[in-house]
Amino acid sequence: MIKIIIIAIFIAIQVAVGIYSVRKIKNIDDFLLGGRKMGAWLSALAYGTSYFSAVIFIGYAGGIGWEMGTSAVWIGIGNAVAGSYLAWRVLAKRTRSITRELDAKTMPEFFQKRYDSEALKIFTSVLTFIFLVPYTASVYKGLGYLFSKLFPASVSVSQAFTITVIIMAAFTLIYLVLGGYIATALNNLIQGTIMIIGTVIIVVYVVKSPEVNGFANGLASLNNIKEGLGTITGPDPWKLLSLVLITSFGVWGLPQMVHKFYAIKDESSIKKGTIIATVFAAVIGIGAYLTGSFGRLFFSEIPNGSVDTIVPNMLVKILPDAFLGIFMVLILAASMSTLSSLVLVSASSISVDLVKGYIKKDMSEKSQLTLFRILCGVFVVISVIMALMNNNAIVTLMNLSWGTLAGCFLGPYVVGIYSRRADKVSAFAGMLSGFTVMMTLVIIKGMTYSTVAGCIAMATSVAVSFIVSRLSWKKNITVEEILNEKVVTGE
Repeated sequence: MIKIIIIAIFIAIQVAVGIYSVRKIKNIDDFLLGGRKMGAWLSALAYGTSYFSAVIFIGYAGGIGWEMGTSAVWIGIGNAVAGSYLAWRVLAKRTRSITRELDAKTMPEFFQKRYDSEALKIFTSVLTFIFLVPYTASVYKGLGYLFSKLFPASVSVSQAFTITVIIMAAFTLIYLVLGGYIATALNNLIQGTIMIIGTVIIVVYVVKSPEVNGFANGLASLNNIKEGLGTITGPDPWKLLSLVLITSFGVWGLPQMVHKFYAIKDESSIKKGTIIATVFAAVIGIGAYLTGSFGRLFFSEIPNGSVDTIVPNMLVKILPDAFLGIFMVLILAASMSTLSSLVLVSASSISVDLVKGYIKKDMSEKSQLTLFRILCGVFVVISVIMALMNNNAIVTLMNLSWGTLAGCFLGPYVVGIYSRRADKVSAFAGMLSGFTVMMTLVIIKGMTYSTVAGCIAMATSVAVSFIVSRLSWKKNITVEEILNEKVVTGE
């Protein structure tokens, strides 16, 4: 009962924030970017909570920890150093300055204005929508499986799953439609705090549990089960490296992550936000993977045959009921923050980038806001329908989405904010090469190769974008002005 009360209080707070934020929404810029007035804490935790969804605790931490042991912690370290610190240092300042100069609210709009290409904008919008819808559906699926366990035995598993998915989608949609990015950022602050507290509690209980019996004993026990599980390199160093690279550098090209830099209010917030985002990622990433790495000490074989059940079943064993409720709220917080970011970015790819861009260019701010809210609802409904379908294709597309989007967008985005020579030819070349490499390798090697394929696709996208930009460049006065050092630095 206490778990249900804790979850109900959390959801009520999220909705209340949405109701509070609705008064602050005056135009599309407020709804999508919070008026570009987000400070350090709001920006950093919006970034961090979008980075780490339920997937890290329910899927990645348990599955990778079972396979890699304590070496999986390197993924969390990589997420903190490269995925957070370097991302903010390399991308935040230039992204904020250039998107303001271009008045770009979304990644497709940035590509269109930066490269003077309507076709590039359409391609990016469609690709974003295609690969983020099933990703969202999969997050709902994960939430459904976890929270359906709260229902009494009289309710069937399928019924509980359906009810859970619908309820979670409804509450996420309510606060998002009401308050847009402002509500999302404020809720991210709450969600991030819960995630930090919950992760620390989980790590302490796991390390002190009789099964682990302290960190040193835990390492020795893991090595007794399988050589390398308790070492820093693990049993498969190359696979570990690919996981570090794809989860750390992949976020540099994801629309829902880069979007956070558009909304930062000033350079002072970037400096502070860099530290906050890094610390947050270190606590959550290292904590999650450390927890999952001890899974073999709790079970001789994977519970129920699914790696998604490893961490939840571990915590059911060792956590008091109240702290188990905190864990479930942690998962809910991580998921709702990710979901709200995905919905905002995906809905904008249709409303801002396609409808406003091509179908009805003279649309008023009020009409844009109405359309945006409607499309948020449509996007959630489609995602829920897909989540409720017993269709493995959803899972397949979700696994592909990270590598595909990062593989397509990383090169044109990074080269585009740093090089005057980058043009639409180089941008298209980078996108198409990354997409082609990703799809070809997955088709030939299978889905188990998707992590390595994503790394190769990202490297290809950056290399091709850069090389082609040196060959095809034609001077563009607008770009010269936008990328002027004074604009970028704010001098």
